[in-house]
Amino acid sequence: MAPQEINVPQRHPLRLWVVRHGESSGNVARDAAQSAGAARIDIPERDVDVPLSALGHRQARALGHWFASLPDGERPDLVLASPYRRALETAEAIRGTGGLASGTPRLLVDERLREKEFGILDRLTRIGIEQHHPEQAALRGDLGKFYHRPPGGESWCDVILRLRSALDTIGLHHDGRRILIVAHQVVVLCLRYLLEEMTEAQILAVDAEGDVLNCGVTEYAFSASAAPGGGFTLVRYNFVAPLEAGGGTPVTSEPDADAAAT
Repeated sequence: MAPQEINVPQRHPLRLWVVRHGESSGNVARDAAQSAGAARIDIPERDVDVPLSALGHRQARALGHWFASLPDGERPDLVLASPYRRALETAEAIRGTGGLASGTPRLLVDERLREKEFGILDRLTRIGIEQHHPEQAALRGDLGKFYHRPPGGESWCDVILRLRSALDTIGLHHDGRRILIVAHQVVVLCLRYLLEEMTEAQILAVDAEGDVLNCGVTEYAFSASAAPGGGFTLVRYNFVAPLEAGGGTPVTSEPDADAAAT
């Protein structure tokens, strides 16, 4: 007798926004190091402790005001954030400006949403990597950023593995929610890779088009017809109209402090 087919109900959020944090002091320091042709980026804190810049705070508040302009029933009702300070400050600014639905619980910190780890390449510019670790520069050239894992660090594939787990948790525990994720550039790109079932070449082509903007919004809506059994449809990517409308808040696209290694 043929085995009986069991239909397992799918669990999924209804809406998903993925936001890169506002401009950080690390973004500014990296830009200064690149302009000066320096090998190292001058950041006094650990990467996890790097705060938003003054402009980054303005960007985060402008984005919060945009979310607040939506009807209460269309705003995020759950926030998941990277444990890095710049992501937490962005999430708290969105909350503080009324950008979340009424009754939204405190934000949830998920370490799986953290920045890509750079290992021995931490705080080095591209020039610095070529000077201090030429073998890693050559290996990255051979393997590509998707698979290159610096000693003590992560490849994009490593980030994707932990994000698969995070998405499984979202599906299991946050069915029917409207979820805001606040994280980092590589996390935004790797989530696009997973949610849109991209290939390596496709996501690297997206990356080559330009950086994920600070406080840029990537938005998905669940659609029963998007994929077999249902999936997510991309509504918008790198959306920064909230910043442009928010009192002329400048839009920035600085790579992260360690983006030479990404």
